[in-house]
Amino acid sequence: MTTTPDMPALSPSFSPEQKADIRRRYLAVDTSNVADVLDTLGFMDQSLAADFAPYPAQHDRVAGWAYTIRGQKTPYPLGGDAEKMKACHGVGPDEITVWSGDGEGVCYFGELIALGMKERGCVGAVIDGGIRDIRWIGQHGFPVFARYRTPTQSIGRWKVNAWQVPVVMRGATSRMVEVSPGDFLLGDEDGVIVIPAQVVETVLVEAERLTRTEEAIRAELANGLPLADALAKYGHV
Repeated sequence: MTTTPDMPALSPSFSPEQKADIRRRYLAVDTSNVADVLDTLGFMDQSLAADFAPYPAQHDRVAGWAYTIRGQKTPYPLGGDAEKMKACHGVGPDEITVWSGDGEGVCYFGELIALGMKERGCVGAVIDGGIRDIRWIGQHGFPVFARYRTPTQSIGRWKVNAWQVPVVMRGATSRMVEVSPGDFLLGDEDGVIVIPAQVVETVLVEAERLTRTEEAIRAELANGLPLADALAKYGHV
């Protein structure tokens, strides 16, 4: 039976080894193929807004299991955000932190928190907000997709208030996209897309099939096959 957004399903349980393998395989497929597969399953609005971009620009791929963090504008004294530190301490291997909230104009985290997350096996971040320390984060090889860059810290302005809860991120074809803990996110040169946990394997297998088909088409075109003949042979991809 096909799972659609109107037909909720229990999320599968994966071992750490399975999670690592699924992440490795997703890194070999494109968001465009993933988006096409999600469309066929009825998930039509899973892409994040176009202003999510890699920082630095050359680190243009991110993939991992969602570990969600949420915050809001909250004036408070300078000195630190203890809840943010607690949230970051919970992230684990093959996960990416997914940051949501109303902190427009401020940075949600910088180099030191990125290093702390990397030490715990975290493999990147997707931020519906700002990033700073971009040069240094890039030198540490920690991929980040964010909506904007800013030198302005969140301390005293924006505070974490929950983690590992469903959050919403600005969407491409819808106002918001929901991300739940355990969903999978993939980002590349075309943008970032959210794969619901219950269809992670189904989407991956079909995206791999589409990738093999595209590779075959590219090889035949390079060998001189006319595009019309390639489309007749392989159909629309």
